[in-house]
Amino acid sequence: MSRIVVIGAGVAGLATAALLAKDGHEVLILEKNGALGGRAGSLEREGFRFDTGPSWYLMPQVFEHFFRMMGTSSAEQLDLVALDPAYRVFTDPVTHPDGAVTVTAGRAATMHLFETMEPGAGAALSSYLDSAVHAGAMAEKHFLYNPFTGASWMTHPEVLRAAPRLVPLLLTRLQSFAARRFRHPVLRQILGYPAVFLGTDPRTAPAMYHLMSALDLDDGVLYPQGGFHRVAERIAALASEAGAETRTGAEVTAILTSGERRGARATGVQWVDEHGAQHVERADVVVSTADLHHTETRLLPPALRSYPERWWQRRTSGPGAVLVMLGVRGALPQLPHHSLFFTDDWDANFDAIFGPHPSIPSPASVYVCRPSATDVEVAPEGHENLFILVPVPADVEIGHGGPDGTGSAAVERAADAAIDLVATWAGIDDLRERIVVRETTGPADFRDDFHSWRGGMLGPAHTLSQSAMFRAGNASRRVRGLFYAGATTSPGVGVPMCLISAEIVLKRVRGDRSSGPLATDPVAASREAGR
Repeated sequence: MSRIVVIGAGVAGLATAALLAKDGHEVLILEKNGALGGRAGSLEREGFRFDTGPSWYLMPQVFEHFFRMMGTSSAEQLDLVALDPAYRVFTDPVTHPDGAVTVTAGRAATMHLFETMEPGAGAALSSYLDSAVHAGAMAEKHFLYNPFTGASWMTHPEVLRAAPRLVPLLLTRLQSFAARRFRHPVLRQILGYPAVFLGTDPRTAPAMYHLMSALDLDDGVLYPQGGFHRVAERIAALASEAGAETRTGAEVTAILTSGERRGARATGVQWVDEHGAQHVERADVVVSTADLHHTETRLLPPALRSYPERWWQRRTSGPGAVLVMLGVRGALPQLPHHSLFFTDDWDANFDAIFGPHPSIPSPASVYVCRPSATDVEVAPEGHENLFILVPVPADVEIGHGGPDGTGSAAVERAADAAIDLVATWAGIDDLRERIVVRETTGPADFRDDFHSWRGGMLGPAHTLSQSAMFRAGNASRRVRGLFYAGATTSPGVGVPMCLISAEIVLKRVRGDRSSGPLATDPVAASREAGR
């Protein structure tokens, strides 16, 4: 048994602590903020409860696998509801007078939708999703859970057989991959928008990520009753039940090491409490789930940095975000649980976010969540809960958000523009007048609250050079006993990826080099460990 300190109590930190404590280690989590969950946070105000981060429950098999690793199940931990419709796509009513496109659950219904919008697109979608399912299965079995501590996975017969299909997907870009198969601009957008979940531009994301389309169009979309923060709460409870201890208001200021540069080893951390008192916590292993840029450039001395500042200068950040949380009087039947508002000139949107001269897109494509469509607990009776996400450049100069319009001028202008766009395109003419609660968040808040690199909401973008084995690894190259988990390291962004990164750290601590998910059956796990 080792004594392990985990830095950060976001989803990755809580999941890492849970798995390591379940494995028999003594685990302490240190969280700088006063609440658990990290980006999967919650804000309560005047009877409204807002999720302040993730809201799409995708890749349910990853959640189920994690819960099985903890000796339980998704059904035991969460009350999951299948959403139908999965989401609705709104476009400019001037250029698209036919109205919004509603995506219902399941392949057959989606094929029918595609066919009504473009003759032949139904069959093309079926083929597209078959490819996506295959790519997803290969990724889960050989890449996502892979610590990349060896090269034997590259010669696995299944990988070799799939190479002729997978290599072109790595060398082709997602937007062009979809454009070759579909002509209708909205269909192309439906197949390209998952790139935003990965913090990148569909013009630069590898076509391998078309696997994301199988998650919503084939598998459907779920919602955990009580909000997405409920997921973080349940993981925290499992960590506690396994024996992990958590301290909030505890900001780690340094990772302590012993030995010279070539033989350095993690020995603990230095941290400061909410009263400013300094503390030292000794440990055999340190796992940082804090933003990797912060960990490497602030918590380690220059000589022990695997990813120094010059490395980050060559990386592409994912987008920043302006978040708008609204309590609205009266019903909003025009909006389902999830809605996507796509502008006609998508390239201009992505140029503004990722181009050489970044700016807040105008108009901006936005995402809207109305959890009160499914969950009566998130808003007072007779009111609705709206969450609007506006992708913007990862730039802290855009500023902070605040309550009731008190954020920075740029943040509030972006929020106002998004509210007006939603009102106009969805036909809610009096939306602005019905707002009773308003809270905004800007890139500077992501920096202050989570030490986010450049104020980004997700982490490094999933370009080819920042994916899989090319993404920052889960172990320090210079400090033994120092590991990393979370969205800024491998396998990448999103709550399912954070759960997988926690399992990769468990593998690292065990010395397990396997490339797929660990066995959850005790007999199979014992057999695997004996090999």
